[in-house]
Amino acid sequence: MTELSANPASSVTGPLTSSLGSPLTSTAQSRAANYPGLDDWRQLPISQQPTWTDRGVFDASVKELSVLPPLVFAGEVDILRERLAAAAQGKAFLLQGGDCAETFEDATADKISARVRTILQMAVVLTYGAAMPVIKMGRMAGQFAKPRSSNEETRDGVTLPAYRGDIVNGYDFTPESRAHDASRMLKAYHTSASTLNLIRAFTQGGFADLRLVHLWNKGFTENPAHARYESLARDIDRAIKFMASCGADFEALKRVEFFASHEALLLDYERALTRIDSRTGLPYDTSGHFLWIGERTRELDHAHVDFLSRVRNPIGVKLGPGTSGDDALRLIDKLDPNREPGRLTFITRMGSKNIREKLPAVVEKVTASGAQVLWVTDPMHGNTVTSPNGYKTRNFDDVVDEVRGFFEVHHALGTVPGGLHMEMTGDDVAECLGGADPIDQDAFLDRYESVCDPRLNHMQSLEMAFLVAGALTKR
Repeated sequence: MTELSANPASSVTGPLTSSLGSPLTSTAQSRAANYPGLDDWRQLPISQQPTWTDRGVFDASVKELSVLPPLVFAGEVDILRERLAAAAQGKAFLLQGGDCAETFEDATADKISARVRTILQMAVVLTYGAAMPVIKMGRMAGQFAKPRSSNEETRDGVTLPAYRGDIVNGYDFTPESRAHDASRMLKAYHTSASTLNLIRAFTQGGFADLRLVHLWNKGFTENPAHARYESLARDIDRAIKFMASCGADFEALKRVEFFASHEALLLDYERALTRIDSRTGLPYDTSGHFLWIGERTRELDHAHVDFLSRVRNPIGVKLGPGTSGDDALRLIDKLDPNREPGRLTFITRMGSKNIREKLPAVVEKVTASGAQVLWVTDPMHGNTVTSPNGYKTRNFDDVVDEVRGFFEVHHALGTVPGGLHMEMTGDDVAECLGGADPIDQDAFLDRYESVCDPRLNHMQSLEMAFLVAGALTKR
């Protein structure tokens, strides 16, 4: 992959490419990056993959994806690795947020800007609370594939393939929509490229100005339901005015780094987007800066762990309540054998009822081994319930309690709580119950929009930022 002379401060770039998951044809194979071991995953057990309906469409899609430009560049990935290494040492904090599952339909300027705006608003609050840099990362520009608990879905006696995300099939419950269509990988590529272009414009063109973002938060604190956060907001306001009076370079504060991440679930796509860096001769998965392995696909001797062990991107792994300390150590040995700072992030998703009981043993075992991973909390996935009126939801209080438990565990052990991973949106949806300005289940009838898991809405996301800022201030 030829390195381009992009501004190193800009963390998102232009387009990328895509690949395949079943055995490649010789033509498609010749188009993909060639590097020892990159295709070993094909011989291993693999779960959560589609069954493509048309081999010809698959081969054509992979061939095209394998020659398209990268979506991100190796130099940007290296910058992120440095930032995450600082977070693992307690010198920065990671904020990672975005949709449960992106859709092609929602890749509009308004919806993308609302998501970016909310992450920036949260980051301002967290930066003040942590008194350190906040790494801003979106679950964006690639979060199109979703694991499912069942391969099929039945409605009114009709059984069709389950919805696996827009990169695989459609949400509409029809045979045509639910067929696994490999051409959707091309659509995912181009949608990701458009999303990244827009994010770059927002974060480099003045949209991210610190003073403007802080002004947005004033609307949040003026709501009587959020009055308890007004004091912290005033402190931030005074800090910004102090910086201005001291002649701080606000021109530099108009631009921010913003990184893209997604779950590397569809290995057909990830393999096709892998490129060899011309500087180092090493493989990078150029579909995103940061990639993670889910709780359902983190088996040590399976395909996902093997493939991601071979690319240079920073890697995350979701750890559920069944994770043991030995499990964590084996993952470290496979994914980070050289103990490289910033390489490996453990994203814990244990649920509010388990976090204080299950997490300490894992953290203690990893710490005793000398490995320095970045510990991040995902308080969403372990707290999913069904509302009385039948919607998949989460209780805001449970989400907050898991975050509190995460900080309590690390405080007790003297380790670093390094980040927050959220399923959230910048829109005024109603999908999670509660919050200071509470959402009730009746609101689901008109404002439940997620095609997969429930997300915190704009106000709930900001409330979470203020609560975490309080915990960081105490730290």
